[in-house]
Amino acid sequence: MSEERQLLRETVAALVDKHASPGAVRAAMESERGYDEKLWTLLCEQVGAAALVVPEELGGAGGELADAAVVLEELGKALVPTPLLGTTLAELALLAVDDHEPLEGLAEGASIGTVAFDADYVINGDVADVVIGADGENLTRWTTFTATPKSTMDLTRRLSAVIPGDTVTLGADPGLADTAALLLAAEQIGAASRCLDLTVAYTKDRVQFGRAIGSFQALKHRMADLYVKVSSARAVVNDAIAAPSPTSASLARYFASEALSAVSAEAIQLHGGIAITWESDIQLYFKRAHGSAQLLGPPRQHLRRLEAEVF
Repeated sequence: MSEERQLLRETVAALVDKHASPGAVRAAMESERGYDEKLWTLLCEQVGAAALVVPEELGGAGGELADAAVVLEELGKALVPTPLLGTTLAELALLAVDDHEPLEGLAEGASIGTVAFDADYVINGDVADVVIGADGENLTRWTTFTATPKSTMDLTRRLSAVIPGDTVTLGADPGLADTAALLLAAEQIGAASRCLDLTVAYTKDRVQFGRAIGSFQALKHRMADLYVKVSSARAVVNDAIAAPSPTSASLARYFASEALSAVSAEAIQLHGGIAITWESDIQLYFKRAHGSAQLLGPPRQHLRRLEAEVF
């Protein structure tokens, strides 16, 4: 990782540590817009999070996909609700078809963007100013639309059903769903790593039979297996982002989804009964794991896609 990208990671991590405590995350997910507007402003002004993939000549930071992935991974660690994923995808869609008019507002964070791959489950659809429809063949700008918030298991990610009104065809879809899969996989890796860290810390503090439960050999083995699963999934995701392709996108999504699901499931078991209470943050990671796994196609769909290339 370059020095600049590492500095970006550290800066975002510091902002999250200061402004996105578990209590702040819960307040944000229960707010009217579903995210902390003050933190979003800080991310845009101090980090340029919403401008990372926009070229400098268009008012952006001139970064790469990997830069956006680093920020999403750090936000994913604390399950921070932000409109960054949808906004970044909307920017990439507009750049792909040379529609630059909405980019300035998006890059500044003044406007919120999103991409509708499935109109029934659109990320931040109820707060979006710029909505792009992507069907795998064409990109369409929804100049007017109606959004209805959905009731979902994962309260840290706001989803809405969006019905288009007036639309304008922008151009060919460059495979935006694969790009979305890569960014979502990076976010999942962040959540998986933090969920594992929280579980390891808990097993060091939880005492049973006069010993910390983390000292039991059987639990050490289980956590070591989880560490290997997360580390290997991170390697797959990093390689996929460095060399994007439909195959690498499916690999990244499959491994990231499986890693987060496995870690959150074991975290529930290792935390015991407290994990399924509302007060515990572990239940939020469990819900994020299952909610994220269904976005952009479940793991089995990506696995079938990979199998089709082999057989």
